[in-house]
Amino acid sequence: MTEIRTIPRNGLIFLANPTQFLALAARIIPWLGGITVLCFLLGLYLSFSTEGDYQQGETVRIMYVHVPSAWLAMMGYTIMSVSAIGTLVWRHPLADVSAKAAAPIGAAFT
Repeated sequence: MTEIRTIPRNGLIFLANPTQFLALAARIIPWLGGITVLCFLLGLYLSFSTEGDYQQGETVRIMYVHVPSAWLAMMGYTIMSVSAIGTLVWRHPLADVSAKAAAPIGAAFT
């Protein structure tokens, strides 16, 4: 008689279950929030403590804030688009949650 073996869980596929995903997210979000605040503070400190450019002078400093904000805004809208496709095509509940979470972030950085 042959033994039936189950397929092992590969990678992060178990996170497709909304209950397991939300349990993991509840543990990780406070740590990620703290790291985000530290990165923002470090970035602001570095952007204000640098010297001006030799050609553009002090006006070059706006690029240290404006360009990352623009990229984060575009990333937020891209995440919303991909999540909307996931919601419409596969009807996955976490795709809708992802789109709703990315909307205020994209709007804030816009």
